Amino acid sequence: MKEKVNYLSSCLNAFKGQVHKDILVKPGNNGPSIAVHKSLLSANSVIFKFMLDSDACKAPPGHTITLAELSYVELHALLEFLYRGELPKEKLEKHVYTLSIAADKYEIKLLQKYCEHHMLGSLNTSNALELLEISETYKSYSHLKVEAMIFIIKNVEGIVFTPKFDAFAVENPHLAVQITRASVVTNKNKKHKV
Repeated sequence: MKEKVNYLSSCLNAFKGQVHKDILVKPGNNGPSIAVHKSLLSANSVIFKFMLDSDACKAPPGHTITLAELSYVELHALLEFLYRGELPKEKLEKHVYTLSIAADKYEIKLLQKYCEHHMLGSLNTSNALELLEISETYKSYSHLKVEAMIFIIKNVEGIVFTPKFDAFAVENPHLAVQITRASVVTNKNKKHKV
């Protein structure tokens, strides 16, 4: 176990120390670029591997790629995760939604699992609709969708009679219908058991 900790620490030190970096990654908000290792990007993402290996997109040493959907702080959190395999709790809580979207887009499997695990653990009445929407939009979070739907049905009165649900239903009518149908079926099943 100590060897693993030392190994991960050396990876993080390479990230922080800018040692032998061969590509720059730029956020979409015109923040500063961050130097990283192509091999790390390629090893953790099929999409990055394709981007960096493709003849049409082959990035020479020192080249810059832009991840337009991420701010500098979000990009830094993504890269920190790639180097460490984890994030401090407060950083994950702050960026979990953005990181889950990036994990899906760039097919970073470990980050997808990491974000989904955190979102499941933080599921509550104030974020259930948002998590359901994320899980519907990004199909890699199918388990999250099931759990969010179950949670919403169990807490239906505290969720659907809110202005937040009204706005959600306008933006996601198909999900609002699914919630309604699941709620009706659940109530019908409860009545038959009584």
